[in-house]
Amino acid sequence: MLVGSIVALVTPMQSDHQIDYVALKRLIDWHIESGTDGIVLGGTTGESVTLTGDEYTILIEKTLEYVNGHIPIIVGAGGNSTQSVIQLAKQAKRAGAQSILSVVPYYNKPTQEGIYQHFVTIAEAVDIKIVLYNVPSRTVADMHNQTTLRLAQIANIVGIKDATANLARVAELIFRAPKNFAIYSGDDATAMAFILCGGHGAVSVCANIVPQAFHSMCAAALSGNIVQARTQNAHLYKLYEHLFIETNPSPAKWALYRLGLAGKHVRLPLVPLSPSACKILDSTLRELHIL
Repeated sequence: MLVGSIVALVTPMQSDHQIDYVALKRLIDWHIESGTDGIVLGGTTGESVTLTGDEYTILIEKTLEYVNGHIPIIVGAGGNSTQSVIQLAKQAKRAGAQSILSVVPYYNKPTQEGIYQHFVTIAEAVDIKIVLYNVPSRTVADMHNQTTLRLAQIANIVGIKDATANLARVAELIFRAPKNFAIYSGDDATAMAFILCGGHGAVSVCANIVPQAFHSMCAAALSGNIVQARTQNAHLYKLYEHLFIETNPSPAKWALYRLGLAGKHVRLPLVPLSPSACKILDSTLRELHIL
């Protein structure tokens, strides 16, 4: 089972909004050197919904090439059409992916039975490991714990990224889930508490900017070193907040731009970070001695 700090990797782009594969390799090398435990590629932070089919395949192939087996990769493959997600999952598998992260269907507002049938159908159609992704702030539909526990009985559904930030609910899920079912935080601000409740790690936006520090915090929490985990978490707390000062991943891309690691460019309908937000984020980066 993958545990620890899993970066929700940005997809770096050039000024013409084409994927910047030179910057992608630079970021991957940095994460390997910094101790990042895994990569989520082409998720929300990776602007997956703006990628074309060809870009998606090339992005997976290039990332696998650059990683060269050093750390695990989970590829985003979600959507609100079950058949389209099946095709994405098959495309990811053909490109070499072994695991996918698949979000609860958005916009359609499916019932719990609809969510269950959606994921069961994908799991039966594609021989690939599936990590579920529940983020009701974006999808509106919220996958309840009972639905997650039903899905956890399926052999190739191996975990969940939970971005509800509801620790009472997470604690119940951790208590009731099978021991081999991975449960990851999808909310940086509550990730430490999530892990201390028994979670297995975090899929993190913050890890894009401070991979070593976030890995260290996760490792301390996983080992039960509460004092160290709390100290490191407190140091990062303002960064958690300001990386969401505007819509993700615009703030993360600005921070990487300021660090000289990647461009600040995002694809429409997202736009680059506003000047006022840039000033606030820059101030935080300086205060934490990141800049």
